[in-house]
Amino acid sequence: MQNNTLTTVKAAAPFLKWAGGKGQLVAAYGPYFPAKYNIYVEPFLGGGAVFFHLAPSAAILSDANRDLIDTYRAVKNHVTRLISALAEHRNEEQYYYSVRSTHPDELTSLERAARLIFLNRTCYNGLYRVNRQGLFNVPFGSYARPKIVDEPTLRAASRALRGTKLRSGDFEESMNLASRGDFIYLDPPYDPVSRTASFTSYHKSPFGEDEQARLAKAYRRSDERGCFLMLSNSDTPLVRELYRGYSFLPFKARRAINSNASRRGPVKEVLIVNYDQDGA
Repeated sequence: MQNNTLTTVKAAAPFLKWAGGKGQLVAAYGPYFPAKYNIYVEPFLGGGAVFFHLAPSAAILSDANRDLIDTYRAVKNHVTRLISALAEHRNEEQYYYSVRSTHPDELTSLERAARLIFLNRTCYNGLYRVNRQGLFNVPFGSYARPKIVDEPTLRAASRALRGTKLRSGDFEESMNLASRGDFIYLDPPYDPVSRTASFTSYHKSPFGEDEQARLAKAYRRSDERGCFLMLSNSDTPLVRELYRGYSFLPFKARRAINSNASRRGPVKEVLIVNYDQDGA
């Protein structure tokens, strides 16, 4: 079993802005990561803040968003070509909407990756959102100087991704690949704290109560196999019920994607772990 604690590659960091990303909390999570584990598994990859923070030597990274995983593959395997493709994009509103209207299926995998990073860097608030047809629908962000090509960050991310297996698919498929001694970190779409607080449409498939329950069952099965598990979610009665019997660690996170500025304050979140809080 390898010691995979905070062996962070200092320059490695998320290359995407991601709603609900753990960049602001990952350092606070530090004391609660398991001290030792074999393979790191993350089925809801998103911006990858926890992965880049831990920089494990071996990892299985997955997400239901195929375009997102294609982007990670491009960063891992073709970062120089990706940087060149990004350099062709420009921060102009009309051009932005032209790129946004292009369906990803019409593009090569490298073009899809450059498109996703470009839209992420220039759209409103770095928000990734698609409609039920899978089409990106966030408006132009009107930033003066967005960093469309962040070469140092992309190259550092490419190095950090070398020991990873990247896959697109359902979270259960990735969780089922984990064995005794592996560490699974789960950051699913959060259970909404109210009917108006829901934001689960970063992918065209909804993630409602049935999916939350399915995830909780997969969590328990992975626990029975001897995996280390950490899950972040909102602190709601449903989450408390689904993970009854496990350790709940409270956190507060600031959310900035609500259109109502008065509702962008701290919100209650929890980490749910199946091991001692000292990581033993």
